[in-house]
Amino acid sequence: MAAMKPRTGDGPLEVTKETRGGIVMRIPLEGGGRLVVEISAGEASALAEELKGVV
Repeated sequence: MAAMKPRTGDGPLEVTKETRGGIVMRIPLEGGGRLVVEISAGEASALAEELKGVV
């Protein structure tokens, strides 16, 4: 069984590059917790272009 970790506040948006070559985004959610998404470099580039289009 996985260890239960206490939820710590929202915290900042975090993006890190993993040793396996993936990119991990940790996005704080309203109400606590985080959405954790692992994407490839190509997916990150596509996401960046889409975000630039709306910001």
